[in-house]
Amino acid sequence: MAASSNSSLSGSSVSSDAEEYQPPIWKSYLYQLQQEAPRPKRIICPREVENRPKYYGREFHGIISREQADEILAGVEGAYILRESQRQPGCYTLALRFGNQTLNYRLFYDGKHFVGEKRFESIHDLVTDGLITLYIETKASEYISKMTTNPIYEHIGYATLLREKVSRRLSRSKNESRKASVTSEENTPVEKITSLVRRAALTQNDNHFNYEKAHNFKVHTFRGPHWCEYCANFMWGLIAQGVRCSDCGLNVHKQCSKYVPNDCQPDLKRIKRVYCCDLTTLVKAHNTQRPMVVDSCIREIEARGLKSEGLYRVSGFTEHIEDVKMAFDRDGDKADISANIYPDINIIAGALKLYFRDLPIPVITYDTYSKFIEAAKISNPDERLEAIHEVLMLLPAAHYETLRYLMIHLKKVTLHEKENFMNAENLGIVFGPTLMRPPEDSTLATLNDMRYQKLIVQILIENEDVLF
Repeated sequence: MAASSNSSLSGSSVSSDAEEYQPPIWKSYLYQLQQEAPRPKRIICPREVENRPKYYGREFHGIISREQADEILAGVEGAYILRESQRQPGCYTLALRFGNQTLNYRLFYDGKHFVGEKRFESIHDLVTDGLITLYIETKASEYISKMTTNPIYEHIGYATLLREKVSRRLSRSKNESRKASVTSEENTPVEKITSLVRRAALTQNDNHFNYEKAHNFKVHTFRGPHWCEYCANFMWGLIAQGVRCSDCGLNVHKQCSKYVPNDCQPDLKRIKRVYCCDLTTLVKAHNTQRPMVVDSCIREIEARGLKSEGLYRVSGFTEHIEDVKMAFDRDGDKADISANIYPDINIIAGALKLYFRDLPIPVITYDTYSKFIEAAKISNPDERLEAIHEVLMLLPAAHYETLRYLMIHLKKVTLHEKENFMNAENLGIVFGPTLMRPPEDSTLATLNDMRYQKLIVQILIENEDVLF
């Protein structure tokens, strides 16, 4: 087909020598087709139509039949009118001439015009986008179906460079400490590179923890011509041409997003806050094993608060806890939570608990919640411990590492029980509902599960050296 000259990729890849780097060859076939697509031609009604909806213009022809619409549009490719249905008064139709036939689409308005998922400010934009889509899908249906078979994503080294650092899961051995392994790359001084390769260029000074993370794709409208960073093809249409990862900025077709590996490398510039941010997203953006909130708060508590009576049970002032939250959101790991600023250690303990409560996905994830509850119901202690261990293996690596680190800390808290009066059971009462929440927002389910939530955390604390 006509696209053959544009369908092959250069053999270039990310090189250790910036001078050797060659940018990818973007495939222009679909862009050319968009330029060739018929232009919309509004056919104005020669008479004034009574009861014309205020959001339609002179292209509205009132109540006419399909046959009449076909006569009005005959022979004019890209021509369109709006009409009211004869059989369903109050329902409106876009009649559009394409491919030597008249196509009729049910038309809706809710502040914007739409016939499908996309919503447009004007009928003219809707028709323009529709003609582009019809033309490209008619001319290049086979080409589009094969777009994902030879992805640029693999060829230019993005997936290659990140595969070991991102796709490989942490060792799940029971007998090994579950610390995230660290790898480093040889220095790659790549300059003048695309946004795709920029995310692939990892320097030797970066420690990239092997946490797998899916991209957070959302429908996006691109201003000006854009090419898919997976298949290298043009992203056609006027609006909502594709999706963008809101965490790392990867731009791809919606259909290509299904094939992109779970190797998102969040960009700190896109992470607007620390609290309420997905746990894995936060640690990958800051390139840490655990959220810096957890490290900072635990470090502060262990330095000056392990013997504090009622630690984690006694609440600090809410407004001061909110101040700590804002400090982390504003300053990240540079937030000052020292005794000079917050002499009451309960404020720091409260800020740590608030961080866990604010997570969109709890440390003990929704996917594993029911399995943990079922494990807690097992009466035989050895079998119960084995079942809990098996469910722990299902946690995402960053969640596992955070939970492991927290349990080691809480075990230290219990070693000072004579001073702080906080044993594993007491801590289980505090942290059970903080670390795990049922997937469905049900008060009854939460109440029924509270004793098992408490028991899970208690067991994790008491057996952290065995379970982790």
